[in-house]
Amino acid sequence: MLDQIKYKSENKIELTADELKYILNISDLEEMKSLFEISYKVKEKYIGKKVWFRGIIEFSNICKKDCYYCGIRKSNKNVERFMMKEEEILKGAKWAFDHNYGSVVLQSGERDDKAFVDFITSVIKKIKEISEGKLGITLSLGEQTYETYKTWFDSGAHRYLLRIETTNKNLYSKLHPNDHDFETRKKCLYLLKDAGFQVGTGVMIGLPEQSIDDLVNDILFFKELDVDMIGMGPYLVSENTPTAQLISNFDEIKERQYHLGLKMIAAVRLYLRDVNIASTTALQALKTYGREMGLKAGANIIMPNVTDTFYRSSYQLYNDKPCIDENSDLCIDCLESRIINIDEEIGFGEWGDSPHFINKNLKVNDKDEN
Repeated sequence: MLDQIKYKSENKIELTADELKYILNISDLEEMKSLFEISYKVKEKYIGKKVWFRGIIEFSNICKKDCYYCGIRKSNKNVERFMMKEEEILKGAKWAFDHNYGSVVLQSGERDDKAFVDFITSVIKKIKEISEGKLGITLSLGEQTYETYKTWFDSGAHRYLLRIETTNKNLYSKLHPNDHDFETRKKCLYLLKDAGFQVGTGVMIGLPEQSIDDLVNDILFFKELDVDMIGMGPYLVSENTPTAQLISNFDEIKERQYHLGLKMIAAVRLYLRDVNIASTTALQALKTYGREMGLKAGANIIMPNVTDTFYRSSYQLYNDKPCIDENSDLCIDCLESRIINIDEEIGFGEWGDSPHFINKNLKVNDKDEN
């Protein structure tokens, strides 16, 4: 089957759902290694060997949502809540700009009140001012109205990540209270496209009661949405959450979670080819060199944490999050050497927009001209 998958990848033939399922079910380590070699070659062909950095600023853990899996869910009384000041966020963005990061990510718990929306609008505009328009801005701020998305896009943000989490509606309902609506979240992804954003989504991999068929359907949804970027990672337990109570043997399944995360990267790369795919910190939480292995499986985005270390311990979506006490200077030195060691290069000073987004817009422009 891998020979068939390799042939299809080399000849631009779309994989079937059964072939995606086969990929995700691979358990033999040598076969897994061969899979990653195939997916890496596809990455080389469509993306190159360049890794783009997104300096992530996790500026607030205040959240109106109560997702059952999340460490900063509204009902978690053990979390010390914080909201960074505008100047603190700008300091992080300026650090990223001065160190030649092409982009930053602004991420927080979900809020949609006017004060929050206006605050983000101001921050976006000021990041553009301090970087003379050179720093790209990705937002990961949850479900909003079209008007809010459009305001933020017009202010200077151009990419948005909103994970669908899972496309299995029954599983989605088990991960959320009744007032969290799957269709609303899905609709937001289309609103983001209408607002002009490069749209990213993703899922948690290895959730309790999640099947391989569910993950295949997730990948098919990415195609249906015509997504530009993917941010997904293995599900990791956050203590004192309802979902964590469903797993009594997490230490025993860590290896499975890790390999399933890598296989999902490979499958998405083989199926979608030219989208941006992040190698997430969750992989590093499972293995010291997890993020590098994500790159070798087909990912091309790394999101180093540039949040002030004072706040990092209060922004933990899952247990044992790495690098919470490592300052940004140490982080960049460490990551740079790690990436060079796997024969990749860093796209310093570049936005690193999704080639898929660029290519499909070129096609639209060509049609308009003809």
